[in-house]
Amino acid sequence: MQIGEVAARTELSLRTIRHYEETGLVIPSARSQGGFRLYTEADIARLMVIRRMKPLGFTLDQMRDLLDATARLDSGEELAPDEREALLERVHGYEQDAAEQVEKLRTQLARAEEFATTLRERLTRVTAL
Repeated sequence: MQIGEVAARTELSLRTIRHYEETGLVIPSARSQGGFRLYTEADIARLMVIRRMKPLGFTLDQMRDLLDATARLDSGEELAPDEREALLERVHGYEQDAAEQVEKLRTQLARAEEFATTLRERLTRVTAL
């Protein structure tokens, strides 16, 4: 797929996808003869992980670290037991961080909803007069 289709599927801008390429987070799997970036389903899956991590406040380095750890675990290569355990521990740490961030976002959303409700109720009272 070319970058435009990838942008549409991932809901990321072309600029963002290019930035992730420049930082080494997602490298297109190939280039066309005309030099256009070509992406695979695996590239899109990687972009979707990044897209999901971003609102949780993960840094680019953290994204890269998690993607590298999960890629090694998923590669099917033979890993020493201690190496596999270390990778699983890293992924578990990111899962815990994500859960904490999700809880913080839930709290923020609840406060925002309370505020919106307060404004709505105030407008209802004022317009009822």
